[in-house]
Amino acid sequence: MRLKLLRISILLIVVLFTATGFSFKKDSSVSMFSSEGLDLYYYVPNYDEVEVEIPEITSNYQLFLGKTYVGFKEALGFKESRGDYAIINEFGYLGKYQFNINTLKMIGVHNADTFMKDARLQEAAFNAYTARNKWILRRDIKRYVGRNIGGVHITESGILAAAHLAGAGNVKKFLRSGGAIGFSDAFGTSIGYYLKKFSGYDTSFIVPNQKAKVRFQ
Repeated sequence: MRLKLLRISILLIVVLFTATGFSFKKDSSVSMFSSEGLDLYYYVPNYDEVEVEIPEITSNYQLFLGKTYVGFKEALGFKESRGDYAIINEFGYLGKYQFNINTLKMIGVHNADTFMKDARLQEAAFNAYTARNKWILRRDIKRYVGRNIGGVHITESGILAAAHLAGAGNVKKFLRSGGAIGFSDAFGTSIGYYLKKFSGYDTSFIVPNQKAKVRFQ
């Protein structure tokens, strides 16, 4: 009987010690997160109390396209119309690249309204017209690129830009006359100016094509 009571007493002591130790451990861990003695008052201003001066930001960069074919198109389009697909000038020239309606018909575009409303069509028309001019001027490109004519270093892209301005026939006359036979449009822009301004772009993307036409409308 005594042995039984002893065992019960020992068991109660072990249980009591374990329970007491666990509670001490728990109290100790919680005490690590005590906020006693800390200043917990924070003030956050509302919207009306915040005065923020926003600096004026001005854009001072341009998309860099370099001497790529896209750079060539964008530079020429900007010179022709400041890149405006919807513009018609006082002489009736249309769109970003300022096409004459008869030129458009030659490359397969017969509806001016559709042309003016479709940027993809205008880009396709430029590609087709440039391919046609490159075919017409293929011998002149081979013969004159790298030379200096009329004080201008001749490049393929300059020749193609000048053909867009004045027509391939007038560019032939200019090159073959050594610059003596010139041409200027209604605004006074000359072949020599375009040869120089659009010099050195990579127009190898354009394949010469005598019958180039726009394939979608």
